[in-house]
Amino acid sequence: MPQGKIKRLTDRGFGFIETADKNDMFFHMSTLLNAQWDDLQEGQSVEFEIGEGPKGPRAEQVKVL
Repeated sequence: MPQGKIKRLTDRGFGFIETADKNDMFFHMSTLLNAQWDDLQEGQSVEFEIGEGPKGPRAEQVKVL
């Protein structure tokens, strides 16, 4: 599974993960597996699956490490 760090969180339930190759990957709070949205912090390490959203690639099955 790809890994990265949470780069930015919004108050609307989505955020961005900075991937190992320095790209930003969109994710939505509904894709979290082992954490609650309110417990997330920028800089946390995560792993995820890459899926396809309406606007391009997005992180799915996001798991805090």
